Amino acid sequence: MPSSSLAAPLDVELRPDKPALVRVDRPADVASWAAEHREALRAQVTEHGALLVRGLGLKDADQVGAVFARLAGTLMPEREAFAPREDHGHGLYSSTPWPANQPMCMHHELSYPLEVPGLLLFACLTAPEQGGATAVADAEQVLEALPAELTERFEREGWLLTRSYNEEIGASLAESFGTEDRAGIERYCRANAIDFQWQQDGSLRTEQRRRAVVRHPVTGRRCWFNQIAFLNEWTLAPEVREYLVDEYGADSLPFNTRYGDGSPIGEDVVQLLNATYEEHTRREPWQAGDLMLVDNIGSAHSREAFTGDRQVLVGLAEPRRLADSLPTEEASRR
Repeated sequence: MPSSSLAAPLDVELRPDKPALVRVDRPADVASWAAEHREALRAQVTEHGALLVRGLGLKDADQVGAVFARLAGTLMPEREAFAPREDHGHGLYSSTPWPANQPMCMHHELSYPLEVPGLLLFACLTAPEQGGATAVADAEQVLEALPAELTERFEREGWLLTRSYNEEIGASLAESFGTEDRAGIERYCRANAIDFQWQQDGSLRTEQRRRAVVRHPVTGRRCWFNQIAFLNEWTLAPEVREYLVDEYGADSLPFNTRYGDGSPIGEDVVQLLNATYEEHTRREPWQAGDLMLVDNIGSAHSREAFTGDRQVLVGLAEPRRLADSLPTEEASRR
């Protein structure tokens, strides 16, 4: 296999308010092209946080799987999913199901397991008619832009994710833990610093406390790395939140986030987080055949509302067990 050091250099376009872009003429063998340019592509992702590659003409799951394998090796299975995805094989998943008319706000994919994906790979097979961009935001810039008083509190306490599993909304136990066996689920929770409690009706409630700010394992940059806003009740559309509160109760929502000491996070804080993300958002509409690589620790990403069909395949790669993912015992003690 040719060394990436012998490949032609990449011509990277840096544009305000848009992710870095590389345009290519469709190669005869896309997987071989990916292998030849792997090191150069990965270096650009580390430098810029995200990289959009246009012109590859990706068409189907087999081709995408081959490209992802050349770029990232073995892909990670998804664990602790908050919503079920369609499995396309090759370690490929559909994008997270979410109503097309509602945006998915900025977040870092699976920032709450102890082992997180360091790299995200996206491939667009069908571009929507309008909207639907996978936008990105630099995690260091977002951290610097947030009020110091707020980030200092989250640094001291971390953030708390609460989940109440049910059969109607969100991922099932099997989809989240890989098993429905109680003993297996309990083993997973104990091994992954998740507090759990079985309810009288047989459902499961969990809590896990994680760092809100981490140091990037490669660059050393301090990053705002969490899903505090994304999984919080105040990010939901008002009518959706009202329905869920009426159906499950304010303390038993399918998922919610709190300060690390268990205190509720106010709507004003969630609005501030989402507004700060928006100020630092870079977006580019998908075109069919596009490839996008995202440094999941250095960059948050979102999915904007859209019309028409949209098919984007996702791969999770480079598992990272961050040294500072758990708050200290003193900081997290209630």
